[in-house]
Amino acid sequence: MLQLILICLFLVDVSAFFNSMGSSRSHNQMQHMQLLMANKPAVHRLVLIRHGLSTWNELNKFTGWADVPLSETGIQEAEAGGELMKKEGYKFDLAYTSVLKRAIKTLHIGLEAIDQLYLPVIKDWRLNERHYGGLQGLDKQETVNKYGKDQVLIWRRSYDIPPPTIEDKTSEHYPGNDPKYSDLSSDVIPLTESLKDTEARFMPYYYDEIAPQIKDGKNLLISAHGNTLRALVKNIDNIPEDVIANLNIPTAIPLVYDLDEDLNVVPSPDAIAPLQGKYLGNQEEIRARIQGVANQTK
Repeated sequence: MLQLILICLFLVDVSAFFNSMGSSRSHNQMQHMQLLMANKPAVHRLVLIRHGLSTWNELNKFTGWADVPLSETGIQEAEAGGELMKKEGYKFDLAYTSVLKRAIKTLHIGLEAIDQLYLPVIKDWRLNERHYGGLQGLDKQETVNKYGKDQVLIWRRSYDIPPPTIEDKTSEHYPGNDPKYSDLSSDVIPLTESLKDTEARFMPYYYDEIAPQIKDGKNLLISAHGNTLRALVKNIDNIPEDVIANLNIPTAIPLVYDLDEDLNVVPSPDAIAPLQGKYLGNQEEIRARIQGVANQTK
């Protein structure tokens, strides 16, 4: 009898919850409902961090695979991100990053902050930023002035429309001319990439190489780039294509995911929708940083 009463009370609470949602059914409310209904506890932790501001970020240039360093501001951002992880007492077993120095440097700064510079680090080109093709090295605002805001937003934020390709393979922006990629065959070297292309490049590596490490009980830190991280969260957060197009990830703020035994996200009550993981730090400052990324071509 007691079990029946408890079940009835639970159903009443669920009914009241859905009635309170009304027609809007916001993403945050749905995440709260997932928390209420969650059956499996968090057993794994994955922390993502986008590299700190680079010199070309500060110049408002399309960067892509151009291997530019962190700016002084970017170094300070990376140090602050490391301090946030230190404050939370985070420790890791393994780290992943791209072969681009801005992500590598951000990772090293973070690991130094938590006194884990000894950690094994795996670098792989598949974690690189998306290749911006013929736009690499161009000023974003000047490109807006030339092609129009709508066209540039399509190139920057659409899911499956890439920028113009690199026409000249003698260009400094053609990866085949960089010794870092000497082992890659020409058929996998990109001339341009959309987010969809970046996802197709990175996610098989995530599922084949990274996810098994998490399932093996390792806490992982991934230092990467705006678009490789967008590709990742699109998949682990089940974000639709039309929503991911408008998602911006701020620089050097740790994004923490707690995962269950099947590597499904256990939603955080502090998440900023459509994400289910939580950013560490002052939430108002984080929202301002997110808006700052969105404003780069306004």
